[in-house]
Amino acid sequence: MRRTSTVAALAATLLITGCTKADDDKPAPVSSAADEPKTDYRPWAAGRSTPVADKLYPEKGNPGLDVLHYGLELDWKPDTGVLTGTATLRIRPVADASEIRLDFTGLTVDRVTVDEKPATGTVAKEKLVVPAAVTADRPVTLTVAYHGTPKQVEMPSHRGDASEGIGMRSSKDGVLWTMQEPWGALTWYPVNEHPSDEALYDLAVTVPPGWAAAANGTPGKVEGNTYHYASADPVAAYVTTLAVDRYKRIEQTGPHGLKITNFVVPKSDDRYLSTLKKTPQLIEWLEKRFGPYPFPSAGALMNGSISAMETQQMLSMGREAFKDSEPKDFEAVLVHEYAHQWFGNAVTPVTWTDLWLNEGFATYVQNLYEQELYGFDDAYLEKYLREADAKLRKRVGPPGKPTAGTFAESNVYICPAAMLKELNDALGDKKFFELASAWVAKNRNTNQDRASFTAFVNEQTGKDFTKLIDSWLDSPTTPA
Repeated sequence: MRRTSTVAALAATLLITGCTKADDDKPAPVSSAADEPKTDYRPWAAGRSTPVADKLYPEKGNPGLDVLHYGLELDWKPDTGVLTGTATLRIRPVADASEIRLDFTGLTVDRVTVDEKPATGTVAKEKLVVPAAVTADRPVTLTVAYHGTPKQVEMPSHRGDASEGIGMRSSKDGVLWTMQEPWGALTWYPVNEHPSDEALYDLAVTVPPGWAAAANGTPGKVEGNTYHYASADPVAAYVTTLAVDRYKRIEQTGPHGLKITNFVVPKSDDRYLSTLKKTPQLIEWLEKRFGPYPFPSAGALMNGSISAMETQQMLSMGREAFKDSEPKDFEAVLVHEYAHQWFGNAVTPVTWTDLWLNEGFATYVQNLYEQELYGFDDAYLEKYLREADAKLRKRVGPPGKPTAGTFAESNVYICPAAMLKELNDALGDKKFFELASAWVAKNRNTNQDRASFTAFVNEQTGKDFTKLIDSWLDSPTTPA
């Protein structure tokens, strides 16, 4: 998620707006029961996860369900502000249950089926409940048809951008977009809203003539006014996205023939075009340090938010966040969000307690890029990180022990970035970048936590960095 330029922070005021997958050799999630389901669920085996309950936000997500695939057919009417959708979920129950319980709010359910048989579904307290008995490891297909005008929900944070809420929103002129972390997907489709349950996605979004839809995943064909996107790599719900606007589509080719697609609104986004067109070079800079870009496509959409988000394969960049900024600030945050494709999207935390794994890496990568962009040295960066770290630990607490009401505040960005700089200083650039590259390469499309990160660092380096990592994540004051 967005954080602003380090150098801008040093010059003035720092603004922060800021499931382990099944191994390849594990069997596909098909039933072993005598009456096996008619549907072959093996095509969605890559969406298999090990969902867990979240310590910070136990009310979100359902550890008893593993959604393998979301098929979303959506239709947006800008003139009426009504979103009509049909969501088809391929679900592997983790445990026997008498109902299917998912996250969903603000929209009216029109029809529900379970394995093509009519069912009922009620929405209350941000949950969709479908009375239908399910059996562990016997997959089912849930289809939900719904409609309404999406409404945002509150963000549990004191961040500057928390005031605008999270989830899907529409404006009076018919423009539609979403920003959603730690949740918000529940405002536009039924979802198991937790990072430990990643899934595959197919989206088909129909809009009126003159409008275009941009979404997470690889852009597919456009059939009439219907835009298609597909995610063959598993996606956490918080990094899904959808925006509908009078977009102009700009296509580029990146390293290794990578397809890059940017969606901009003429005039409104003209000031960002020159930076967006640098995307091939920015990705090349990242690849030299952290290995190949981990997905089959890249790109960014511009929307009306006052923040930015690392939505998978299609960044969500809020034009309002940068309207008073220099182009270099937008460029630095663009690098931050692209760094998340490696750190956060390709490798995702098991629970929100380890958000520092996402933001610490992306922030430190941004710091390294800003060193070249603005020309400051390591001593300057060290001084900044330590001074900011001290203030943040005193105000918000250590990054490894976040509280429910302070989601994604500055301590989980800057404090772990300072820790990574210490690790970089101890290893040297060559070994540090080898370590970071190997972390992504060996854990791609999995969920990890502090314990697995620490064990990986120690094994990869042959040294015990447990004390360094724990002190920077848990100490109430800046480590010496």
